[in-house]
Amino acid sequence: MLLIASANGDVGMDAAWEILAAGGSALDAVEAATRLVEDNPADHTVGYGGYPNLLGEVELDASIMDGDTRRAGAVAALRGYRAAITVARKVMEELPHVLLAGEGAARFAAELGLQRENLLTPEAEAVYRDGLAGRLPKMFRDSRGSVVDAMLRRAAAITADPERAAGTVNVIAQDAAGRIASAVSTSGWAWKYPGRVGDSPIIGAGNYADSRYGAAACTGWGELALRGATARTVVLLLSRGVALEDACRVAFSDLFDLETNSARVIMSMVALDANGGFCALSTAPDREYVYRRAGMRAYERAPRLVVTG
Repeated sequence: MLLIASANGDVGMDAAWEILAAGGSALDAVEAATRLVEDNPADHTVGYGGYPNLLGEVELDASIMDGDTRRAGAVAALRGYRAAITVARKVMEELPHVLLAGEGAARFAAELGLQRENLLTPEAEAVYRDGLAGRLPKMFRDSRGSVVDAMLRRAAAITADPERAAGTVNVIAQDAAGRIASAVSTSGWAWKYPGRVGDSPIIGAGNYADSRYGAAACTGWGELALRGATARTVVLLLSRGVALEDACRVAFSDLFDLETNSARVIMSMVALDANGGFCALSTAPDREYVYRRAGMRAYERAPRLVVTG
């Protein structure tokens, strides 16, 4: 058994491990871990308390993938429901689709009986207001400090915040039966243009799992992972016999080829292979991840390998 997650997934590690230790499925484990992160108001990159878009609305993206069947479910630009990963799983299990977006995703969440709520916490709203005030000229803002609709397109470029552009929870598990599953959830790029969708809900970009070979999940500048099909690249290389760390480095190298300014390549990844190997990489220093495997009494935190080009 093996469980690996981005550092902010630590709040869900114990619950996920209990499921695995009891003989439960990797799919149940990654959903349970992700739900706890989505419920954490102190995490402003995921679920309840996530940073909003330019209009002050929290929009969530999430995906889940069953590596045994390669079935997947995802939601994008979901508003009003914090449990994005559960909605994504129900898309996989109950609909003939992979991805629901916007109002359709919210409608489906309501049909599932989930409670609609305002996901913007006072703390996240205060950071949002301060962020806009610090970046936008007065002509962009109304009397409440909100962005004037006609200025959204221009404001999106001005308010791009490198400190808050990237943030996601990634969880990958391999259960006692060897089944692999992966889950990704995020509130996306802070102060994004409304309706922006990153790599997290896109199977093959920010998330991919195949029990025969392994899985990978990304957090960072989603537009790059979308263009590079980053998660799928790793698993495809594994299927060709490439070692896990080498496969991850090749996928990262491809991202640097997409952007002439290497400083703009912001990406982190967790990955595992079907043989129980695992690794975590980042283009930034001092990034960590958490993991636990059979025989360990608790999860551990470790530094990611740094990739600079």
